[in-house]
Amino acid sequence: MVQTPNKPATKLPPSKHQFAEVIHRLEAGGAMIPDTPENLMQIIAIWKAYAVPMDFYWRDLLYIAERVFLHPLPFFKYFLPQEYLDLQNHYAGDGADLRIWRGTGSVHPELLEFMQKGETGKMPRLFHHLWHDRINMEFAEECMRSMLWHRGLYVPTNQFDPYLDSDEYKANADRAIKAYFKKNPFMLGLHKAFPEMFLEQCRQMSYYSNLGLFWEVMAPVFFEVSDLYDEGKITTVPQAMDFLVNGIFAIAGRPIYHHVQIDGETYEIIPKSKGFTWLYEAALPYVEAVFYRTSPFRGTKSYNAQAKEVPDDQKDFHYGVLYADKFPVGTAGIPPTLLAQDMLHFLPPYLMDFYKQRCRGEDDILNQIGVTFQRSMYCVTSAVIQALRTALLYPLDDPNPKHLKANRAFFESQIDRFCRPEYGMKYAAKLKNIQTSDYR
Repeated sequence: MVQTPNKPATKLPPSKHQFAEVIHRLEAGGAMIPDTPENLMQIIAIWKAYAVPMDFYWRDLLYIAERVFLHPLPFFKYFLPQEYLDLQNHYAGDGADLRIWRGTGSVHPELLEFMQKGETGKMPRLFHHLWHDRINMEFAEECMRSMLWHRGLYVPTNQFDPYLDSDEYKANADRAIKAYFKKNPFMLGLHKAFPEMFLEQCRQMSYYSNLGLFWEVMAPVFFEVSDLYDEGKITTVPQAMDFLVNGIFAIAGRPIYHHVQIDGETYEIIPKSKGFTWLYEAALPYVEAVFYRTSPFRGTKSYNAQAKEVPDDQKDFHYGVLYADKFPVGTAGIPPTLLAQDMLHFLPPYLMDFYKQRCRGEDDILNQIGVTFQRSMYCVTSAVIQALRTALLYPLDDPNPKHLKANRAFFESQIDRFCRPEYGMKYAAKLKNIQTSDYR
């Protein structure tokens, strides 16, 4: 278990970093976001509101990866069959491998109620879909595409990406592709003529599975921390962050794989035996690709190389949630308005009451949700940073000054990512904004 020290380490002189207050807070076991009751209330509430649609995201991602697969016209890919609604979460329910949330292992009751009624009332699922009165899976797919496009993160620790280019993966994918199209000579002919086309689609399906398995863990983690807050057992931001850190280590070794079901037979495109794990092959690449990088929303930046508004190197991309401006432009990229719309349906009453007293009340609620979500993701990123420090460096209360200095250098290097002047990164980053309650 991660132990939070009672007071900051005093063996080092004060940091001279421009965000020295944040550095000292991290050294004391805190988060990038200040520890205030208002901040705690916001992040816990938005995690709960996020977890409910996430319970749909992970189920549908696995359904697409395992069943829809390479369907040329996947119009019904967002129509979850009962089998996947009943699919038991490995970290919730009585049959859980490791029970993190004390609730049900099947689909969350609030999610099921929304799927049946939506905002418009009971009607056939097709009408809900066409009316866009549904969970916005487009957001989840945008996250998946960001992970796919920013491939190679944390290699060689992350072996998932190199495996996608291996001969073994290509052979496994080829078997599954041929089995899937065995009754369609036209598609088999296309595969023979253009083998890389369906192989790349198969890689994308593997990322559907990767992200689905990642979110299967995060949903019960957020549900449980919300319940603990409601019970008065989580009272500070560091406690909430530590719960995430402990959760990260508890399930760090969870297998990441990709199996496809075709005519009742299982094709192991990425077998569990490869040993790919949740932390290194899913969680860290997700945080890097989605929280930090993603890609600029069309219309906010020029993709013309001569304009030089978009970085030359993908490592310099800074368009993730930690940098995003929260304007509801209705996109899945920057900002994640579709996610805000999804979370709107599941806000705890106390957060809704809080919003009604601020800004323009319900008239700008998507903006307020976006800002709260951004605050919460700075807390999640803090948990990742603390987890990396725990895994790679030294305890926060280590008596050796050299070790404390190494910890500080690590923290400062992480915060430096929000201070770079290139491409306006330091102005885009919202680290300074979240330090006050005026950012709303």
